[in-house]
Amino acid sequence: MSDLSKPWPFGLNRRNWPDYLAIFILTLFILLFFDAYISRSAIAWPVEWRQPFQFVTHFGLSDWVLIPSGLVFLVSFAIFRFWKRSSRWRRALYEASVLSGFIFVSVAGTGLFTNLAKRLFGRGRPQVFDDFGAFSFEHVFNDWTFQSFPSGHSTTAMATAVVVGFVAPRFFRLVLVIAFVTGMSRVVVGDHYPTDVLVGFVIGALGTYLVRNLFARRRWLFETTPDGHVRYRGVPALRRLFQRALA
Repeated sequence: MSDLSKPWPFGLNRRNWPDYLAIFILTLFILLFFDAYISRSAIAWPVEWRQPFQFVTHFGLSDWVLIPSGLVFLVSFAIFRFWKRSSRWRRALYEASVLSGFIFVSVAGTGLFTNLAKRLFGRGRPQVFDDFGAFSFEHVFNDWTFQSFPSGHSTTAMATAVVVGFVAPRFFRLVLVIAFVTGMSRVVVGDHYPTDVLVGFVIGALGTYLVRNLFARRRWLFETTPDGHVRYRGVPALRRLFQRALA
């Protein structure tokens, strides 16, 4: 994932995706043998060790991203549509609406997919381990106690990290570390198993790449270069307005 300009991470492409899928399924199967052990061990940590994770885990809430990006999109797009006179302000409004729209669709889209998968799989959370074990399922018709797989917080955290990597790459590693710690926190606080977190990470990353590639096809915020890479076009008009406001 180091070269974020590639269409897909880790060398994934249309020809080799079955091999990647096979490796991922095998990895997931192997981790299943350690799921309960890691979960129970983390939950048994002393309270003072778990408290920092109980704070960090809130970074995986989608509200932190969806509410501001959604509001910015609605306001900027509405003004852009009604502001007919061409000017740098209208261009800046367009860029703000596309940027906020990309952020919102990436996080909301991956989150929606994860929530649907939670309902479909209906895996019991670690809270019900003593009664049902680590591999109990109530498909489709279930409540939050049987919505463990995949982890929604992990999906949101990774989607946010990849979004930042696309539009502000200098902060990518920082936000990626926060995403990983957020995923770890879901195990420590007892809400998810490690495999839930892993699949959440994969959905968040691949889903955001998919949204970025779809935007690039329309030349919204991104564009595909002749060598097949995807380039961030930036928001020059919006940046100039901010620079003038801060000057």
